[in-house]
Amino acid sequence: MGGESVGTETEEQPHGATVVVDGFGLKGPRGWVFRQVSFRAEPGALVAVEGPSGSGRTCLLLALTGRMKAEEGHAEVGGLPLPRKMAAVRRISALGQVPGVNELDPAFTVAEHLRERALLQRRYDGSVRALLRRPAERAAAARARIDEAVKAAGLDLDALPKGERTSVRDLERLEALRLSIALALMGRPRLLAVDDTDLKLSDADRAEAWALLRSLAAAGTTVLAVCSEAPEDALRITTLSGETGETGETTPQASGTQASGTQAPATTEATTTETAASEPGAGARPAADTTTGATDADRAAVGETAADDTTDATTEEGAADALAETGRA
Repeated sequence: MGGESVGTETEEQPHGATVVVDGFGLKGPRGWVFRQVSFRAEPGALVAVEGPSGSGRTCLLLALTGRMKAEEGHAEVGGLPLPRKMAAVRRISALGQVPGVNELDPAFTVAEHLRERALLQRRYDGSVRALLRRPAERAAAARARIDEAVKAAGLDLDALPKGERTSVRDLERLEALRLSIALALMGRPRLLAVDDTDLKLSDADRAEAWALLRSLAAAGTTVLAVCSEAPEDALRITTLSGETGETGETTPQASGTQASGTQAPATTEATTTETAASEPGAGARPAADTTTGATDADRAAVGETAADDTTDATTEEGAADALAETGRA
């Protein structure tokens, strides 16, 4: 009876994750990367983090998905507190392509990327029953998950130069963006984070990219997208480059509280204070991007301790086995 009750409650919960941020801040060795970030996004909201390149937008995205540890304020993603539950937040969130964190392999084909992600997802989905299925059943389930993600990302495999055998290096920017989103969706995340959404896109392609993200948000997934210019119907978070004083810290400029929004929220704006000195790789180190949880080494990289979160049952050997099946081990 108790198990049925829990299952019913889980089904009634919205798929997307509520994101609540209050005075959130991350500091690097040369000053604040961002600070005084405050906003609320309801499940299925489209949140656009806009600002100039180097203003810390990516670091904010990584912090809100549990890949970087903030030192100031607090946030909750799907009811999970940050930074205390970083590994748990990583389990319910997924990243599109982020330079230096989970870039697409240019030598791999589209099919190889999709197959690899499906294998990794099977290893990390936590279902013992799935692992005990017959090979034919596992292959069919993996194919169904791939097809579902590809369709949701709007990636037309037949339209590619060589179909699914097209190498990533031969993809147009919009196609590569769709592929990275398809890979992220394979884990059926409650929060999807996309970096450089409108980078190097024409006006027409930019409109298509935002239409895709709106459709994902409308389907219930909360979407967090970094961009240079946010669309009017998104929940907007604007980052500004701060002024660094002699102490290396950033002088606060402004802060604000974002109004809550759902699938098509009204345009509002929250300004955060940031410094361009601390992008990913410039002192504040992102946690390893894995499908589920983090190892002790991951925790050490972001400053977590054993008391901060539970340790995943998944081992590094499991990841190595899955990569070996794709030839990447």
